[in-house]
Amino acid sequence: MHIRSRYYRNYVLYASVAAAASLAGCASQGVQNPAGAPVTEMRPDERGKVAGTGIESQDLVAVTDKMARGILAARPIVNTSGVPRIVIDPVVNDTRFTLNKDLFTDRIRALLNERANGKVVFLARDRMAALEREQRLKQDGLVTATTNPNVTQFKGADFFLTGKLGGQTTRTTQGTSDYVLYTFQLINAATSEIVWEGFSEMKKQGLEDAAYR
Repeated sequence: MHIRSRYYRNYVLYASVAAAASLAGCASQGVQNPAGAPVTEMRPDERGKVAGTGIESQDLVAVTDKMARGILAARPIVNTSGVPRIVIDPVVNDTRFTLNKDLFTDRIRALLNERANGKVVFLARDRMAALEREQRLKQDGLVTATTNPNVTQFKGADFFLTGKLGGQTTRTTQGTSDYVLYTFQLINAATSEIVWEGFSEMKKQGLEDAAYR
């Protein structure tokens, strides 16, 4: 009986240790950084351990890269005499995900300015209040002006660049699936014609939903 009791205690101890190890293994399936490194630096176009089915950095990078290439190759941009001026409208987000919409427009504008070599010019309409205040200060003689401050020098847009994000979600006991469609349009400011349109799409599925802020 004594031997059997000892074997039983050893079995219970072994089972407890194995269960603890199994739980620890499950818990360690999340973020795994190198030893001694509390944070791992990653490329923005790289998918990490912390991921969900929504719009993430690698999606933003891929979409804006594709859109920038498409705009620069668009025939109305290539064939326009002079340098076309573009105003970017904020992206419309019709998905279920919280999104910093300025990230899309800021990255597309920066990419185009970096790659266009003067082929296009963006107008800072989001800075109009500051620009108008500066104009008034010059007209009132409160600050110096290198040109005639009484002549309005704000340029009009040749094109508007607009974008929209739409999504569809499926949820079952097996998990969550999300489809997101990105569309961007270049619109002639004089005629309202859509002179170029591009899109990108993604579909992801996962066991758990993620919180996006």
